[in-house]
Amino acid sequence: MVSPNLSRFFITVPFVFSLLIAQPVHANEVVVYSARIEQLIKPMFDAFTKETGIKVKYATDNEGALLARLEAEGKNTPADMLITADVGNLWAAAQKGLLKPVESGVLESNIPAHLRDPGNAWFGLSIRARTLVYNTKKVNPAELSTYENLADPKWSKRLCLRTSKKVYNQSLVAMMIAEHGEAETEKIVKGWVANLATDPLSDDTRALEFVAAGKCDVTLVNTYYFGRLMKNDPSLPLAIFWPNQDSSGVHVNISGAGVTRHARNEQAAIKLLEFLSSDKAQNLFADVNMEYPVNPKIAADPFVAKWGSFKQNPMNLVKAGELQTTAVKLMDRAGYQ
Repeated sequence: MVSPNLSRFFITVPFVFSLLIAQPVHANEVVVYSARIEQLIKPMFDAFTKETGIKVKYATDNEGALLARLEAEGKNTPADMLITADVGNLWAAAQKGLLKPVESGVLESNIPAHLRDPGNAWFGLSIRARTLVYNTKKVNPAELSTYENLADPKWSKRLCLRTSKKVYNQSLVAMMIAEHGEAETEKIVKGWVANLATDPLSDDTRALEFVAAGKCDVTLVNTYYFGRLMKNDPSLPLAIFWPNQDSSGVHVNISGAGVTRHARNEQAAIKLLEFLSSDKAQNLFADVNMEYPVNPKIAADPFVAKWGSFKQNPMNLVKAGELQTTAVKLMDRAGYQ
């Protein structure tokens, strides 16, 4: 019996598997399973093919379905590469043995150490900063300082948060556990819950809309959600604040990729991975979703750059994966729904 996730996978991309299954391997093509939607990846794949002559076939679906598919296919998988958002998903794929280590001087040069797996199983390709956004009519930015400070009683009934069920806040809390320890982090999260102006919201966009409408004063979001909203309506009373600049730095996450354990065209997959970290591809990869290039030599899109520069948390993101289960349990104990 096919699980609901796998059924959805077949419905989403039947054309890919009808083409790929039982076909011979071609050295001049690479097969990608991607949790990033087509419009966010196709421009980079087209540029890669134009430069190298290597064709890219791809299937898109949610992370859970893709990992389940790779597990079910085992050695018979047609996939050479996995692309997904959030380091927790990449870490899970590595833990399941679905990715293989890649030794590449190009990747080591282009991608900072804290944004790639210490064992080289996965590599960040774009940066997603999770930061504070506030209502400019209700908050003096001098009031703001850190993620931790949002637990201060001065923010009572002033804070909005996205639901804890989404991996973005789970990763943030996991990194806080790595920094502060479990007991201190639980106190902070309990403080957040005590300061909520409303029940946790379904997504970052909803949280931003609540702040803009004055239903709460400040929230935590990925910056590209802020960018999408402000492009549609620049008059919204919203602004970004970069927290923890005098301490640990802004929490960042990644979208990234790894070569699959049973890749048939491993060398072509490595070439694609290296290309996606290169000067030519980095702006393409980051700009389409208003993210930040992972390659520090590449400037952010001008629309993104005007939000200002910030210091990143330099802790290796592998901690977000290792401590994700601990973070979820902690959030449950703290009453963060």
